[in-house]
Parts: sequence; C-alpha cells; structure tokens
Amino acid sequence: MGVTGPPGPVMDRDEVDRALARLGAEHKAVEDSLLALQDHAGRRLLEGAELTGTTRERWHTTEGSITLLWTYFDAYTAALSSARELRARRRWSSREDLVELTDRLRGESVLVSGGTQQPAASLTGPARLTERFTLERLVDRMNELYASSLDVVVSADAVWSALPARIDLLAAELGRTRSLAHSVGVRPGEHPAGDELDAITAELGSLRTEVVTDPLAFWKPAAGSSAPGGGRPDTARYDRAARALEDVRREIEAVLAVRKDSEERLLRLRDVLSRADRTLAEARAARGEVLAKIAASEVPAVSGPPTVLQERLATAAEYRRHAQWHRLSPLLESLEVEAEDELHRARESLTAVTAPLAVRAELRGRLDAYKAKVARLGAAEDPLLIERYDTARRMLWSAPCDLRVAEQAVLRYQQAAAEVLSGPRDGRGSQW
Repeated sequence: MGVTGPPGPVMDRDEVDRALARLGAEHKAVEDSLLALQDHAGRRLLEGAELTGTTRERWHTTEGSITLLWTYFDAYTAALSSARELRARRRWSSREDLVELTDRLRGESVLVSGGTQQPAASLTGPARLTERFTLERLVDRMNELYASSLDVVVSADAVWSALPARIDLLAAELGRTRSLAHSVGVRPGEHPAGDELDAITAELGSLRTEVVTDPLAFWKPAAGSSAPGGGRPDTARYDRAARALEDVRREIEAVLAVRKDSEERLLRLRDVLSRADRTLAEARAARGEVLAKIAASEVPAVSGPPTVLQERLATAAEYRRHAQWHRLSPLLESLEVEAEDELHRARESLTAVTAPLAVRAELRGRLDAYKAKVARLGAAEDPLLIERYDTARRMLWSAPCDLRVAEQAVLRYQQAAAEVLSGPRDGRGSQW
C-alpha cells in the first residue's frame, strides 16, 4: 500500500489527471490488500477460535482496526469517486473546478464517521465521532492499521501452522514410548522414567491447549523488524519436552538392552565375584604361610568374601526371573562397578599379604646370583665367602625367616665378595 503525492498549489488539468490515476492505483492496491486480509486463513481461524490471554486482547483490538479499515476505505472510495465525477463534468475543467479538485485531492476533504471504532493509537485519547483527513493522510492511516492487523493475523497463523502439528507428532511419539515403557515395567510411581512420562504428557496437553487458544503468547518478534509477521514461533517449551522425552526414550532403550543381555551380564558378574572370592582365599592362605615362614613382619589382615555383593547379585537374578527390567537395569550397572572394585581390592590384598614372600624370593635370587658370579670369577673356594654364603642361605631357607637379619647377611656376603674380588688377580683389575 503506497502514498499519494505531496500537497501543493492549485493543480492544473494534467496534475489532476495524474493524481487521479495515482489515487486509482492506490485504491486498487488498498482493496486488494483488504480482500487478501479478509480471506487470510489466519484471520478466519482467529474469528472462529475461543481465544485467551494476549491473543484475545490483541485480536479484540485488531477486529476493531479491521472494521475501521473498511470504514476508511469506503470513505476513500467515495472521495475518489466524487473527484472523478467532478473531473468528468468537463473535458477542460474550469478554474473553479480545479480549485475544488485541488482541495479534494490535497486538502482535508474526507470526513470519516469513526464513532467508537478508533484506531489503536488513539484509544488512549478522547473518542471522536468524526475525523477529517487528506487522502494522503487517510492512506497513511490505513497503512498503519493494515500493518498492525496483518502482524497479528500472520503471527498467530505462523504459530498455529508450526506448533500444534509438531506437538501432535511428539505426542504420538510419547504414546509409543509409553507403550514400550509399560512393556518393560516402567510405570509411574515405580520408576522415575514413568513419572517423567506422566509429566511430559501433562505438559504437552497443556502446551497444545495454550498454543491453540493463545498463539501470540508463543510468538517471538524479530529484533529491529517492523515488517508484519517479522519473528518466529517460540518453541522453548516444546523443545524442553522433546529433550525430556528423548532422555526417557534412551533410558527405556537401556532397560530393553538389559532385558536382552541380562543373562550374560549376570554370568559375567558371577565370574568376577568368584575370581574375587578365590583371590581372597588365596590371600588368606598366603597370610598363613607368611606368618609361619616369615618372622618379625607386619602382615595385613584379609577380609572375608563379598557376601553383600552376593546377596545383591541374588536380588538381580530375582528381578530377571520376574521381568522387573526397570529395577534390574540400575542394579546391574552398580553391581558391575562394585564387582570390579572388589576384584581389584582382593588382588591388592593378595599383593600386600605376599609382599614378605616376594622380598624373601628377591633376596634368595640376589644371593644365588652373587654366588654364580663369584664362581665364574674363580673365588668360589674363598673361606670367608663360603662362610658368609652359608650364613645367609641358612637364614633365607629356614623358618621363620627374619627378613631384616637375612637382608643384612646377604649384604655382608656382597661386601665380602666385592673385597675378595677387588684385589689384583693375574695382573688384572677387579672383574666384579
């Protein structure tokens, strides 16, 4: 919708004809726009809907604006027809005709009966029963009312076109998810995912009702845009519901996976706990051996078998027998972590208990290694070395073995071997 030419002095015949042609084009553009607005699907929906909130308030104002638009258009049509009739009286208009045409085309010649139907911008001021306009100002006013009315219609239609269909699709997915959840025992009051599904169901129902009755509450205008319908639907609540449903769906898929491979996971758990039990038994046996064979040594105590985990494993097997997959899923996850921790603890306990035996084995190996080297270098028959070797060996191969004393005996044998072999032998230096 455009604007007419600027006001000026008395127009000549050519100026009048050009102005009438321009106004005729304006009239056609305005009429086409109003008819398009009248036929707009969003307007028809707004007229037939039970509206609430922001949309009801704005549509009430917009209905008045559209009524006023047609009132203005009728006045504009009448003024244009009157000017055309005046111009058509004579082929060559007189001076008086041109003055009157100039006044009609450029002056405040249009009288509009507004009554109580005032544009939104004037609602804060006193109501006027009539208003006077120039044709140019009348077109400006119609442009303003048209833009604000179209913005409401287009925005509401955009929300209705985007959100209800998406909500319905998500609701259908929710129904499938609820059916799947029910099949694996995920129900409200028994599993958090069941409660979440109930919450999502309530949210989608509430969201759809609000979107249908108050679409403009879900419209985000584009920053800095003055074009009608500039913006986009606000999908924040829908997006949150979609994410929540996706989280629930993944959790249910995890429960389904548990149903599929629960037997294998239970077997693995039994194996891990059995290995932990055997390792602890080995550690207890090793502790007895250490206490019998190693003297003056701190030997840590060894705990008993993981009975609590065995009881929980039995509970997991019971859940599987009764198809309580939603209970089995978290229990298996925690058991798998704890069983591995228990096996690791059992291995650490065995390592700690057998540490003295490992020290004794290392000392025995070191003693024999030195003896072999001494023999290779031709000093095996040295009396001092024989004496010290026998002393160290007797300590390491007797029970109980005092590791601290035995280690000192091995060190004395090393020192003696180093002294014997450090002297010159056949002109050669030490070969140690």
